[in-house]
Amino acid sequence: MTTVIDQAVQAHLIASTPEARAIPACLRYERDDPFAVRVSFPPTASLDGSAVEWTFGRELLAAGLRGPAGSGDVQMWPCGTQRTVLEFHAPEGMAMVQFDTGDLRRFLDRSYAVVPEGAEGGELDLDDGLASLLRDTS
Repeated sequence: MTTVIDQAVQAHLIASTPEARAIPACLRYERDDPFAVRVSFPPTASLDGSAVEWTFGRELLAAGLRGPAGSGDVQMWPCGTQRTVLEFHAPEGMAMVQFDTGDLRRFLDRSYAVVPEGAEGGELDLDDGLASLLRDTS
């Protein structure tokens, strides 16, 4: 059974100017990929006019709501009690985006209703994945 959670949220792009720019974003969780969450931004949010999607661990999202988390391409931390900052690193540069912490918590809670925390491994179909890998090598 495929279960997908899509949640539209409002984010704020943090820039060097005094005002943060509001941008729409979509959070996504899929039962078929239980360890991952995705955040996507529309083409209007990027410098080159193309849609942007980042995938990172659901565990990182949970940890980043409590304190600084991540050491790679995606890092996050609480910014007071109402906001959470996600920092994205790519070869082209870096972006900092601020989200309402309540929106992120609601999304995370909804994902736990689909696949409880700690039960992610039970959702993986290892036989199907292995069969797919073996088909791709032949």
